[in-house]
Amino acid sequence: MPKQKTMAQATTQLAKIRLLSLDVDGVLTDGGIYYSDKGITFRKFNAQDGMGLVRLQKIGIGIIIISAGAPGAIEHRAKRLGIQNVFTNVLDKKKLLSNHVKSLGGSLSEVAHMGDDVNDLPVMAAVGTSIAPANAVLEVINAADIVTNKKGGNGAVRELCDAIYFAQRHEG
Repeated sequence: MPKQKTMAQATTQLAKIRLLSLDVDGVLTDGGIYYSDKGITFRKFNAQDGMGLVRLQKIGIGIIIISAGAPGAIEHRAKRLGIQNVFTNVLDKKKLLSNHVKSLGGSLSEVAHMGDDVNDLPVMAAVGTSIAPANAVLEVINAADIVTNKKGGNGAVRELCDAIYFAQRHEG
């Protein structure tokens, strides 16, 4: 029997979230990385995911982006959304997140992390709520507390943001 909960079943858990940690490729994007002939990297982000993140920030939920990916488009997207805590080229996401939460005086039990691949597993095991988009690798899906109905880059982050927003008793 799967251990995953639906968003509706996880309402109590989502109501405790104070910080949302996100991977990028496969979560905020569809996992595709595009290169120009000159080697410039492009990523496609979902506008509705962005609105969900802005909405969470307005109710006091912190957002942190932690990616093993190269810098560039990630920082530009985050800046547009008002997200200040953006870390790229990260090899140890768990250590970075633990140090960040400690500097805020918080607890990892109040953190949710959404990741899609095996390098997210250590941080997912350390936080209070772990989420995988529908297109995550099987190992991550099996480790997640919640699996979204939508795929990364196609509304998975918005699905999570809306669930957190409404779990914390905010109206439309």
